[in-house]
Amino acid sequence: MYKAEIKVTLRPSILDPKGKASLHALHNLGYEDIKQTRIGKFIELELNASSEKEARELAEKACEKLLANPVMEDYSITILNQA
Repeated sequence: MYKAEIKVTLRPSILDPKGKASLHALHNLGYEDIKQTRIGKFIELELNASSEKEARELAEKACEKLLANPVMEDYSITILNQA
């Protein structure tokens, strides 16, 4: 059994309205030293795979098909052994 931790973020060239709204709210709360916010997603998957390579391939396919939009988003995958 493996666990995949996936971080999905908007590409730097894509506008981030949620990040912009969060930055504005933080400034209103007095956090003027925060200069930028970007909002993304964190996803955990439990994978029934026989190897780390197989687990990574499965997580990669899930990202490509559903979890991330390859046109607008980047993602990184960390595989953890849950033996």
